[in-house]
Amino acid sequence: MSANGQIRHAFTGRLARKLAVAGTGAAVLALPLIGATTASAATPAAATTATTAATTYPNNLDGWIRESLDIMAQHGIPGTYDGIYRNIMRESSGNPNAINNWDINAINGTPSKGLLQVIDPTFQAYHVPGTSWDPYDPVANITAACNYAADRYGSMDNVFSAY
Repeated sequence: MSANGQIRHAFTGRLARKLAVAGTGAAVLALPLIGATTASAATPAAATTATTAATTYPNNLDGWIRESLDIMAQHGIPGTYDGIYRNIMRESSGNPNAINNWDINAINGTPSKGLLQVIDPTFQAYHVPGTSWDPYDPVANITAACNYAADRYGSMDNVFSAY
C-alpha cells in the first residue's frame, strides 16, 4: 500500500500493458518466420488454388465424348473414348443431326437419331439425369446410348455392329 492508503496499480498496469504490446509485436514478427515453415500457414494464394473452375468442353465430337464420359463416370456407366468413337463413326459418321429414315424403326415411325442412332423410346428409357431431353443433343445422345449399351451389352465397348 502506498503512503496515502491507495494501491498503486497504475505503474504495474502500465508496465504490464507495455510488455504485452512488446510481446505481441515480437510474436507478430516471429509468426511469419515460424508459420511459413509449417503446413498450417494458410496464404491467400493457397486458398485460391483450392477452388476449381467448372470444366469446359469444346463444341465438337471430341468435347462431346469427353463430357459424356465425365457424366457417365458420375453415374457408374462404363465405356471408353475409343469404344464410343468407334460406334459414332459407324452409326452417324460424327453427325449429331443424323437420322435414319429407311430402316424398320423409321418404317414403324420411330427413326434412329443423333450420333449413336438412338430411337426415342430407348432414349427416354435410358436418359441420364443432368443431360438434355433432346435426342439430337450430342452429349445426351451419347450418354443415353452408352447407358443402354451398358444395360444390354455390358458397355458400349462391347458393341461392334448395329445395336
